[in-house]
Amino acid sequence: MLKFVKQNMENIDGIEIYPIISLLLFFGFFVGLFFWVYTYSKDSLKNLESLPLHE
Repeated sequence: MLKFVKQNMENIDGIEIYPIISLLLFFGFFVGLFFWVYTYSKDSLKNLESLPLHE
């Protein structure tokens, strides 16, 4: 089964760019997420961490 898929993928021109694009999107998403978490306001984090205790 995998042999048939691999053979079809080898015949498509320009398909080698798709794994590179997906890796860049994956890496960019997590770098952006890390940057967002790192720069998030400390006051907002204090508010969020105390939310389960408020009733």
